[in-house]
Amino acid sequence: MGEERNETADELRQHWTAMTQLGRAVPDSGLAGIGEALETSGPWPEDLRRTPMIIDTDIGGDADDALAVAAAARQVPELAMVITGDEVRGERARFARHLLDLIGRREVVTLSGASLGESRYYCVDGLIPDDVPAQPTDVVAAVRQVCEAADGPVRWVGMGPLTNLARVIAEAPDLARRLRLTQMGGALRYRDPSRAEHNIRMDVAGAHAVLKAVESGLLPTPEFIASEITFTPRIEVTAKHPLYQSLRDPQGPVWAQLLADHLERWFARTRYAGTMQHDALTLSAALDLPFVDSDHLNISMDSIGRTTKAEEGEGVRLRWSLSAEYEAFMNWLSISLTGPARLDVAHGQEGR
Repeated sequence: MGEERNETADELRQHWTAMTQLGRAVPDSGLAGIGEALETSGPWPEDLRRTPMIIDTDIGGDADDALAVAAAARQVPELAMVITGDEVRGERARFARHLLDLIGRREVVTLSGASLGESRYYCVDGLIPDDVPAQPTDVVAAVRQVCEAADGPVRWVGMGPLTNLARVIAEAPDLARRLRLTQMGGALRYRDPSRAEHNIRMDVAGAHAVLKAVESGLLPTPEFIASEITFTPRIEVTAKHPLYQSLRDPQGPVWAQLLADHLERWFARTRYAGTMQHDALTLSAALDLPFVDSDHLNISMDSIGRTTKAEEGEGVRLRWSLSAEYEAFMNWLSISLTGPARLDVAHGQEGR
């Protein structure tokens, strides 16, 4: 038997292009039907693997944000910026700066983004050294700088409310076309039907503004990783979870102990015994890893932010998560946080 060979994404893209072109060239053949079916399914996805990444996060509340940011810092060389949302006097941004510095990613820019009032979802007070300075606040200018330094698109990974993105779209609409959004949020089957999913509920107006930008063609079709996929004990980290135990190792790096301290704060100060990895799963989708299965759906959002599947020709066309491979994802997350960092990420020695 011949040697088994897995084709690369580039080779598959070339096959897709060849089949669609051949179908158009011979319209009266069976190949025309194949080519038309391929084109109807939509264009071949862009290869975003080497494009800059911006993370928009309400880090410092539920600890899943911090785990996701740490995984990105250790595994994504293209991580360029972390912007905080639902800001608490700039403290979320200071915490992000401290975490990134300990991991050795001092070149990653941090921005203190929009505040939505005094959030109750904050629990890292006392974990930030006094010498960590306040972070810059001009989000739009900073995003423009990232876009101008790149030749092509820029990945935007949303892990919190959509306030910052809505502001960028409103104040710099020319940048919207450059952004490729993967957003944690929304739900078709939210556990409380009387209200919207958390990230959407935090800023309903911002969410509507983003969907309006998609509908108008200003913002390219985003992918939403919805709550019905992320809210599961299969991706929950508790005090008994092996990942927490690894981070708690007193011989481990300082940044890992900071994450463990954050987890302990979350467990102690809230009614939750664990943290589900909503945001790291969203990060994995933005990295085009094979854990989340999504498809195009028409989505409607009501006045309080509840999202439902719409009929054809109604709502806004989005990529929407349908299922996930949880065990494989959790293995990847554990390795990302406890295994070696990618060599091209380690710009500085990780703190110990």
